[in-house]
Amino acid sequence: MLRLPGADMRCKNVFILGLNDFNRKKLTSIRGAKGYTFHGLLETKQVYDAEEFPLEELLEQAEGQLTQWRETTGERIDAIAGYMDFPVSLMLPLLCARFKTPSPSLESVLACEHKYWSRLLQQQVIPEHIPGFRLFDPFDSRAFEQIDLEPPFWIKPVKSYGSFLGFIVTGRTDFELAREHICRHIGLIAEPFRRILDRASLPPEIAGIDGFHCLAESMLTGSQCTMEGYVCDGRIESLGFIDSIRYDNGSSFFRYEYPSSLPSPVLDRMARIARQALGSSGLNSSAFNVEFYWQAESDRIWLLEINPRISQSHCDLFEKVDGSSNQQITVQLACGETPQFPGRKGSFACAANFFWRVFEGDALVRSVPSAAEVATLQARLPGTLIMPKVSPGMKLSDLRRQDSYSFTLCNLYIGGRDRADLLNRYQQCQDGLTFQLEPIRTAGQ
Repeated sequence: MLRLPGADMRCKNVFILGLNDFNRKKLTSIRGAKGYTFHGLLETKQVYDAEEFPLEELLEQAEGQLTQWRETTGERIDAIAGYMDFPVSLMLPLLCARFKTPSPSLESVLACEHKYWSRLLQQQVIPEHIPGFRLFDPFDSRAFEQIDLEPPFWIKPVKSYGSFLGFIVTGRTDFELAREHICRHIGLIAEPFRRILDRASLPPEIAGIDGFHCLAESMLTGSQCTMEGYVCDGRIESLGFIDSIRYDNGSSFFRYEYPSSLPSPVLDRMARIARQALGSSGLNSSAFNVEFYWQAESDRIWLLEINPRISQSHCDLFEKVDGSSNQQITVQLACGETPQFPGRKGSFACAANFFWRVFEGDALVRSVPSAAEVATLQARLPGTLIMPKVSPGMKLSDLRRQDSYSFTLCNLYIGGRDRADLLNRYQQCQDGLTFQLEPIRTAGQ
């Protein structure tokens, strides 16, 4: 059933959990934005940049804010939405159920985000497209002997975000160092994740597998690509494919580039595999992104993971190429509408989100590019958005949600004619921006 935005001729009240300035701009530029009034729900630092995630407190504060707004204004809460990973992605089904707004079920979101549960479901429908995987307890000193996978392999908690606490293991020594680090920090996500699991109806094989467990998975290699799309009324649709290109270390992302340069038949097969995997999760009324690897030599496609949300790293890319951010899908689904997306109506043929990283270890930030430097480059390179992630006086280790191998100095969103143009503009940004870092020496150095 087609449900058009703004069909009731009333401006709809849409609450965005953890809304920040960058995404507010993206939301107000989506097609049909005049039909919505966007409200921030909790501050970004409360739900994303915090040192810990007090889940019950966050839910109570969000419910209180929504209730007070409704009672004060007398207006209707039409939608509650978000675009971030944990804890936002798992708070949303709970808040939507409380205020009776459209949302996927908590269990279907968990079936995607709980890495072990997700793999068990995928094993039933696409076994030839998933790597070998083993569940293990990181607090068990004998865990390494129980993982019958040939190194190198990845280890990661069953619930994480980005590459936090994800490690490449080449042998016993690597494993033990990583296991020790995981045990020290896993509670940050595992404890609130366990509280969310307690609210869900779980199958017997998952009921005892909380966030303090980890997964080992065989290494995947090849070209990495992400399919963005949505599920509406049980129908699974694709928005587009984005290439995820890593640095030479094989772990840290260098850039996300849209549209994908992979062959069309490969992308068609990825879409078919994604539909099979998503169908097993029960996900509905939700955006998603599914990450794949394609090995050109063997022509094998591997499914890495499913995220039941848009990728905010892709918002600007869709806007530059298609003429609207993928936030449009999130808003329309949250309002119970059938998504309508423009497609190739943007100002650029391609776009990329670059991650300017350093790999040399912790350092003190002495200086960052001035506002004038940033403004000059953005004026010289139309379609370029420069977003430094560090500030003078901070340590790189103060950055939140970094992978295990690097620190991000700056995000750059760049539009261009083709890949060569994107890379040339990125190099101009690096040449025109100055970060001064002072290495921090640790004991024994």
